[in-house]
This record gives sequence, structure tokens and C-alpha cells, in this order.
Amino acid sequence: MLYEKNIQRIYQYDVVVAGGGPAGVCAAVSAARQGAKTLLIERFGILGGMMTSGHVDPILGNVAPGTMYDEIISRMTQLHPGVEPQITRNGVEQHVDPEEAKILLLNLVKESGAEYFLQSSVVDVIQDEDEIKGVVISTPTGLAAVYGKCVIDCTGDGFLAAAAGAEYKIGRESDGLCQPNTIEFVVNHVDEASAITCFGGSDPVRLKNGGSYVELCKQANLRGELPPNVTIVRLHKTFYSGERSVNATQVNQFNSLSLAEIAEADLLLRNRITCILGFLRKNVPGYEKCRIKSSASTLGVRETRRIIGEYVLRDSDIEQGRKFEDVVVHNAWFLIDIHNPNGGGQAEKFSHPAKPYDIPMRSLIPLKLENFLVAGRCISGTHRAHASYRVMAICMAIGEAAGVMAALCADKEISPRRLNSKEVQQILISRGIHLFQ
Repeated sequence: MLYEKNIQRIYQYDVVVAGGGPAGVCAAVSAARQGAKTLLIERFGILGGMMTSGHVDPILGNVAPGTMYDEIISRMTQLHPGVEPQITRNGVEQHVDPEEAKILLLNLVKESGAEYFLQSSVVDVIQDEDEIKGVVISTPTGLAAVYGKCVIDCTGDGFLAAAAGAEYKIGRESDGLCQPNTIEFVVNHVDEASAITCFGGSDPVRLKNGGSYVELCKQANLRGELPPNVTIVRLHKTFYSGERSVNATQVNQFNSLSLAEIAEADLLLRNRITCILGFLRKNVPGYEKCRIKSSASTLGVRETRRIIGEYVLRDSDIEQGRKFEDVVVHNAWFLIDIHNPNGGGQAEKFSHPAKPYDIPMRSLIPLKLENFLVAGRCISGTHRAHASYRVMAICMAIGEAAGVMAALCADKEISPRRLNSKEVQQILISRGIHLFQ
């Protein structure tokens, strides 16, 4: 079928950012602060992505000091003096109130001077061979064309990159399977006098009777009291006493790029919330009267496309803490955290250690495409490397770097692959970001 339509509404910007999650917000703010006329496009009615719509709490991962991650965390924690983050094998677990984040992120974007369109989805790219000129968006009043000197794909799924013909990989190298999908939720009415927390399957936490909570979850799964492949129910503290953020539901081998499978996964996961709630009430001290307070409004997707760039971050880079001359994110750190694509728990029995590593500028620049960048979880890397850099703290820092790169490209009227990394680094360092310490 050939479909043609004359688009009447046309916009022009220096930098266009598609996707208003953690990476996209930081990319747009970063570009605007650099003086670029910037537009942020978000498909939902709120910004924040997994931080808000996805109900992901806590924020995980770490990067070197000075990035917008520090700024956003500071703004969040100022509203909750005296509430300290938890420190676990996951590192620092930073709390987030999704309702507060909705307001905070909108204010952050507005203060920067960036413009933003909500309730608007990117539906295609405007390109001349390998040169990206802009995007086509669907708005409440119809289609519009948005032209930009540089476009940043922060969609998570790398939608625009794929639409433009970029090379990409999906899933693990052996069989193409991706990490499972999840819907996170929050319970309240938790009795803090006896309630536990649990960061994951390697947590040695014990119940009041001395029994292993992790083993309790495994046995409940075996006897069918917990849903298929749910072998651990992670319980994270929030800003508020008597609450826990629950990361437990999962469905395996669902294609998060398929309309039919997205719908089926959402249905299964929401029904499994009720099952997990029953398990907590029946088996876990302190949770006898817990209730669902809220849940994610969209599917929690850990992994889809990884866009192949000028450099592919490798397993060894993460494991050995490699540093790069063209570094734009320094000392990124999170465990190699691969939720089992084909079962419960971890794919490699437990999440493997990583050493603080750099993310090079080249990993944000897709092969062949011009005037185009990727940021967030869809940057260039292997399946195992992605399992570390996919978390929000690192994605925010990647987004900030991409915003600087895009603003420079717009100002110089060059494509990102012609950028001098030293110029990018100079700007990042002038903001107080550590790149070489």
C-alpha cells in the first residue's frame, strides 16, 4: 500500500529529541542550555518514561560526579530531607516519587528553554538517502513535520534509527532472546516493624523465623503460588514509610515491538500483580495487610534494539572498566544484570560484577546515518554490556552528552561523526562533569 499525504504544519529546530524518558529529558535540557533551539517530543502526556509512566523505583546505576543525574537526584531528595537511599549490591538505590518526578521534569525542561510536545508520537523520519532531515509526528490535530539540524533518538526502542535503515541487533547473541518485560507496582500498608526489603535473588535477607526469603520465593514458584518464571519478589523501600516498590512480574519471550504481543504481555502482567500480592499477604511478615497503591501505566521493557554505532561497547569493556579517549560518560557503573530471557531469576545465575567504565562518543553515532544520534538504552553495545548501561542513572548521563553533541553539530552545521570529541569534552567539563578523574 502506498500512502501519501500533504503535511501542512511544519516546524524547524536546531535539535529535535524523540522520547521524553530520562535520556530524552537530559538530552533536550542539555542542548537547550548550550543555546540550541530544541524540541522534545513525547508520546505520553507526561515526561519521565520509566521514571514516571514505568514506575521504576529505585533509580539504579552510577556515573562520575557533575552530570544531570546529580542535579535531578538533588531536586528529588530536597523534597524528602532525612530520607537516605539504600546501599545494596545494586549500589546506591535512589528513591523516586513518580508523581513528584512528573512535575520536576516538566519544570526542568521549561527552565532550560527547550520546547516540548506531549501526546505526540514520532511516526517516521524525513531523510535524503543517509542524511536525516527531521521527523514526522502524530499530534492531536494530525500529522506534522519537524525539521532539525540534528535529531536524537531517545525512544528506547531505537524506533527512528530503525525507520531510517540503521543496522541493529536484538537480544542475546546466541538466540536473539531479550530480557523479560515487567510491570512494576507499589504496595502500602506495610508494617515496618517486621517487613523486610529484598534487592534481588542474591540478597541473604532472612524472615523473622530465620528462613531464607529467597528460598521462600523459589518454593512458592515451584508449587504454583507465584506466577511462571517469578522466582524472586524484589521489595524496595520508597521515600515513604509503610511502602515498598515491587519488581517481580515478568513475561518471557514476548516481542516488545509487536502490537499483539505488547497487548498480551500487559494483560498477563497486570493479572500477575494480584497473584504476587496474595503471596506477600500470606507468606511474608509485615505484608499481611498490604494493598496496591499504584502501578506502571506502560510496559516495562528492558531490551529491544541496540543500534550499531561507530563503536560497539563490548563485554570486556564493562568487565575490565575500559577508558576511552573520546569518553563522554565517565565511570559508568552497574552490575551486568541480565534478567533471565528464558526462565526465572538471572540468566547467569547471578548478576555479574562490572568495573566503572567509560562510554565513548562513537557509541552514540550510528553507522552511515548523518545528522543523527542515539541516546539511552539503544546505544551501541553487546547484549551483556547493555545489561549494565540500560539503567536510568547512566541513560541520563548519555542523554546529557548527546545534547551537547547535537547542539555543537547544529551550531557548526556538521554531522556528529565529524565532531571533535575534545570540544564535546571541554563543554562537559565546564559544567563540572568529571571525565578523566
